[in-house]
Amino acid sequence: MLCACSGEQFKTEEAAAAPPPPHSPAESLATRDFSVSGLSSTIDWESKLEDAQVDEAESTLKEALSLNYEEARALLGRLEYQKGNYDAALQVFQGIDIKLLSPRMSKAIAEGTRPRKSRSRGRNVKSAASMSLHSVSLLLEAILLKSKSLAELGRIKESAKECKLILDTVESALPNGTHQNINQDTKLLETFHTALELLPTLWLHAGHLDESVTAYRRALLKPWNLHPQRLAKLQKDLASTLLYSGIGIEESVLLLFVLMHKILHGEIPWDPQVMDHLTFALSISGQFEYVANHVEQVLPGVYNRVERWYFLALCYSAAGDDRTALNLLKKVSGFSENNKKTHLPSFLLGAKLCSRDPNESKEGINFARGVINASSGKNERHMLSQAHKFLGLCYGNLARISVSDFERVHLHRESIDSLSRTSMDPEIIFCLGMENAVQRNLTLAFDRAMAYSKTSGGSSVKGWKLLALVASAEQRLKDVEAIIDVALDETGNIDQLELLRLKAIVQIVQEQPKRAIETYRILLSLVQGNTNSLIVGERRLELEAWLDLAGLYSEHELWVDSDICIKKARSIQFYSPRSWHTTGRLFEAQEQYKEAIVAFSVSLSIDSDYVPSIISTAETLMKMGSKKSIPIAKSFLMNAVRLEPTNHDAWFNLGMIYKIEGLFEQAADSFQAAHELKLSAPVQSFQSS
Repeated sequence: MLCACSGEQFKTEEAAAAPPPPHSPAESLATRDFSVSGLSSTIDWESKLEDAQVDEAESTLKEALSLNYEEARALLGRLEYQKGNYDAALQVFQGIDIKLLSPRMSKAIAEGTRPRKSRSRGRNVKSAASMSLHSVSLLLEAILLKSKSLAELGRIKESAKECKLILDTVESALPNGTHQNINQDTKLLETFHTALELLPTLWLHAGHLDESVTAYRRALLKPWNLHPQRLAKLQKDLASTLLYSGIGIEESVLLLFVLMHKILHGEIPWDPQVMDHLTFALSISGQFEYVANHVEQVLPGVYNRVERWYFLALCYSAAGDDRTALNLLKKVSGFSENNKKTHLPSFLLGAKLCSRDPNESKEGINFARGVINASSGKNERHMLSQAHKFLGLCYGNLARISVSDFERVHLHRESIDSLSRTSMDPEIIFCLGMENAVQRNLTLAFDRAMAYSKTSGGSSVKGWKLLALVASAEQRLKDVEAIIDVALDETGNIDQLELLRLKAIVQIVQEQPKRAIETYRILLSLVQGNTNSLIVGERRLELEAWLDLAGLYSEHELWVDSDICIKKARSIQFYSPRSWHTTGRLFEAQEQYKEAIVAFSVSLSIDSDYVPSIISTAETLMKMGSKKSIPIAKSFLMNAVRLEPTNHDAWFNLGMIYKIEGLFEQAADSFQAAHELKLSAPVQSFQSS
């Protein structure tokens, strides 16, 4: 059915009694009021439009409603579009020459939206050739429907070009945006707003990303009296387009910050997609703490307490703040949540974080047990497998810090048992290999390391490192170099740097200092040649390489070279326990024992559990020859054995203490332990892999 273009209606009888006034061809009587019901009684619209051709229907409209050529086609095209006849609608709209009418339409919009004072100073009588805003509205709608018809027919690029005509027409009339008084014709404004929203989408579907982004920015650049929610949707769509296309992440983040500010101040309702986009944008930028800040600002009720704690824990964990993340997860398992259903993802994340810190091993066991108990009898195979994995890791960590030998053996057995209950994916195989290696079950460890390297396709550096370290623990140093050479061919970038360092360490153990120095030279040149020197892993490797060289030069009494390497390391990280430990070793080698003790003390002040400095402090105290220092040295060594029971240097020096004290049986046991551990000691700690 045909709709009235005007807001006021008059009766058909009045229209029949009074003859229509004369009008120019350019003036639209679509602005006049007419009754659809009245016209329907006079003209059989359905039969006319179904049986007649376009020209006949157009002629009927012109005669019945006193419309000009373009307006008649606009109304006819609208009817065809509403009936879903997109081909017919497009055929009708093609007869409207919008490019010819566009300047007059722009002029009509400019005059019709001019402030009243400015308008009163001009002519009071409208030119006979000028258009009304209602006529412009009808023609703009025709362009919009033509664009939509083209889109329905799959001609997306042509559709976008037609839609752009609407923006060009209105923007040429209103270069500074719309005034409030344009609201007198809400149909015109609605058509324009729809075109603003439609154009970027059309360009995007047509595969023209740059044009789409330009259209979004054009819509947001000027004040177009958009409703706050429609404006927010445009901002969100532009942000997502920039974000996922990768062409403007910073601009995307700024837009999302603006949207979050509006949400938090109640200007627009909560939109989970905004938070999802912002989380992704900040995550790929490494700004996890900003994500946490925005989650904390979200009003209560959007997330429940457990979800909020879990989300925040994920953010802080990704930011490297495991301590804060773990404290949040402990709230999930706290007394206030005891009567509620176990939140499995939170418990599993808690177990994972605890498996990284031996001091939190008991808490990790509780988290893992919570997941296992809550998942029993349910189809949660993945959850159960991961829970057993972290349970095994926590048992293994707890075993390594256990004082009692009996308890240590029991915990190691529990660790292997828990890991064996999981599905044998590559990560589980690696964990089993690592646990067996730490327990010095070298044959099993080597088999697991080989299996992991095969399942990972030889692309994992930690698999190659574990394989090489197990081989070095079996004293097969030639095989170690061969393994590393193969690994260097299979891996790349930062992985190669780690393998180069391991190769240099093996060369030092083989008493090949010149080859080792050359390997370190290659490693350092690769690190320093990388323009992105802010990568944490590379900076750490550079630090370790300089300290390795310092130790090598110190062993060969090249004190100056050793000191230069230490200074290089300190310039990378001043507060490094190993840097100060290496400094102490340099003083110790030069028999400057007091200075060595000071350096070791600084190292232990940075990390009180740094075992190499604990052992070196005890050694230096023993070399100083004071009987009063022997008990102090013994306490240091006992602590070292407690922290790292497989350290052969700690057992050897403890045997020396027992020998000085005359406890020859204990000394013999300590020397025996040191000898056996040294025979199965890797060139580098297993935990480093």
